[in-house]
Amino acid sequence: MTRLLPRAAALALACSLTPRAAARAQGTPSDTSPVRPTPVPPRRPWYERLSIRGYTQVRYNRLLESNPRLTCPQCDRSIGRNGGFFIRRARLVVSGDVSDRVHIYIQPDLATDAAGQLHYAQIRDAYFDLYFDKAKTLRARIGQSKVPYGWENLQSSSNRLPLDRADPTNSGVPNERDLGVFLYWANATARARFRILTDSGLKGTGDYGVLGFGVYNGQTANRPEANDGQHAVLRLTYPFRLPNGQFVEASVQGYSGRFVVTRSTGVGGGPEFDDERVAGSLVVYPQPLGLQAEWNVGRGPEFDHNATVVRTRHLEGGYVQTMLRTRPGAQVVTPFVRAQQYRGGRKLDTDARSQHVRELEGGVEWLPFAAFELTASYVASDRTAEDAADPHNRQKGHFLRLQAQFNY
Repeated sequence: MTRLLPRAAALALACSLTPRAAARAQGTPSDTSPVRPTPVPPRRPWYERLSIRGYTQVRYNRLLESNPRLTCPQCDRSIGRNGGFFIRRARLVVSGDVSDRVHIYIQPDLATDAAGQLHYAQIRDAYFDLYFDKAKTLRARIGQSKVPYGWENLQSSSNRLPLDRADPTNSGVPNERDLGVFLYWANATARARFRILTDSGLKGTGDYGVLGFGVYNGQTANRPEANDGQHAVLRLTYPFRLPNGQFVEASVQGYSGRFVVTRSTGVGGGPEFDDERVAGSLVVYPQPLGLQAEWNVGRGPEFDHNATVVRTRHLEGGYVQTMLRTRPGAQVVTPFVRAQQYRGGRKLDTDARSQHVRELEGGVEWLPFAAFELTASYVASDRTAEDAADPHNRQKGHFLRLQAQFNY
């Protein structure tokens, strides 16, 4: 009993004190006493916020070849006669947010050619994203980057199932890139879906906005501007998610400008030509069965062998592809079939070579683990390519293609 009296007296005294005085008496901080701020860790320097990644593709295209004169220089220079083992791409990407409002992306390719020699370094991408709001819904992309025309053009070659892009849409923006300024807008929902479609292995394009608009030189990547006008491009796309979880993306896009063609001696035609197209794209992502289709129409420069001139002519073409994504264990196996056709000019070639392409390709991509992919595809092709040097050149044939891809 005598031991409890001092405790009772202390409790009575504490009850009679103000909260602040009681807190001081018990040695505990009150709500009005100064609180030491929690130390904030220092922000990492910008160079520690950069990431490095890349991939390399090694190919061989001569198995079961029926016609060595069948070539495709705009898609793979190792197809056909004298083609051997070939490094198609060797990319290294440096990217990251150097501030809350600026993102950088620099990608050289070490497998390009110059003056008949291989394996020179060349800039593929060198651009900077400037965000106008903290949510990053609106941004300006400044530098050399992909032109937002065509879904397959925007899809990375590291993700594409066929070994080369389809002629119909790729002929509009050869090399897929140019130097200019592009504006991209996407709401938070769309941006989250774009990320899911790449991170989940469904082989999406990444975030090129729901709405994209740009002005660019128009002579394609790593080529100087050749006239006083620029091209303009506009694209609208949206990744829908159906109630069953299926992703579907639909797009419309178009561009317009004037293009200067490199011509050989004796070939007539104007100094520059109308260059304009519109295209529609539909992608049903493989969950597990998928469908991909694009079609474009327009006007562009094309060689006319009857008059030996380059003139602005009608063009059109597209492709349809189906694929099945399966997961045996930890591996991913994706068989695919693609059919394409295109009639029009190849504006980047000398004399804007006239083309008529009909091609069927079927193959399978095997991903045993994340760092390695192996693709085999069988191609049956019928290609007519006419220019001043060879005005009647039609080649048909088939061949088996192999590609080993290393991701790092």
